[in-house]
Amino acid sequence: MDKPVIGFYGTGIMGNPMVKNLLKAGYTVNVWNRTASKLAELIALGAKAPGTARDVAAQSDICIAIFMGPEPLDAVMEGPDGILAGLKPGSIFIDMGTHPPRNAVRLAGIFEQHGVDSLDAPVRGGVWAADDATLLIMCGGKKAAYDRALPVFQAMGNTVVHTGPAGSGQIAKACHQLVVVVTIEAVAEALALAESWGADQERIREVMMAGHSASPVLERQGRQMIDRAFSTGRPIQDYLKDSQSITDALRGTQLRLPLAETVLQRVHDLVDAGKGEMNEASLYLLLGADSGMRSV
Repeated sequence: MDKPVIGFYGTGIMGNPMVKNLLKAGYTVNVWNRTASKLAELIALGAKAPGTARDVAAQSDICIAIFMGPEPLDAVMEGPDGILAGLKPGSIFIDMGTHPPRNAVRLAGIFEQHGVDSLDAPVRGGVWAADDATLLIMCGGKKAAYDRALPVFQAMGNTVVHTGPAGSGQIAKACHQLVVVVTIEAVAEALALAESWGADQERIREVMMAGHSASPVLERQGRQMIDRAFSTGRPIQDYLKDSQSITDALRGTQLRLPLAETVLQRVHDLVDAGKGEMNEASLYLLLGADSGMRSV
């Protein structure tokens, strides 16, 4: 069976390597970017650039977009040269950005009116995982559409999970990020407690890694906290997107998430203090452990 032709919108730091992996897997890829000069490398590798966003959609079987928010995607969808004007009935549209879950439901309704299935499929793993095709991909939408798109996902990631109807991919991303950021705060508080007593943080971390508290967060972000290495890695401000997704998901419910509320407020505090570009481990800085808190 012939491979579907892929249309890809948004070839930035994540989209660029994702397109490269689709090309490596043998897919024909039509690309579009607001800044056309950013397409040159991909065109040299075999990607095609038909012209407008409409042209890309008209010449593709599966369209993928990865933008920093719903607004840029909406801007590309609308108008005579937009995605909606070119989409073929029976095609699939996949939003791989991290956006509020209710937006995914809204998009599903819009695309359904055009005879197109849509999937929300945010990713986790960062640029490194995008480079080596090891992204974690969480997908919401119709199972039949997911099954059709699965080989495409597998060209970009090594863990792909269908999590339920429209919006469920974004919910899965929000759940994942909630646990990660709360765990980062817990590791920061544990290491701050050790620091306040003058204990050896390295040895404390060794003990924690040998018990039930062991986790990738303790291994990676715990190491960064001990080394005071806050300049490289995922910026803490990226969690603002996850905060928006969680707030969106809770709207209209009676559910409270006290840990998430507390920790995400601390993220906002760091960003407001001008430290948003620091990495996730920078939550440690809010604890003031280095000032010495012990009094016995």
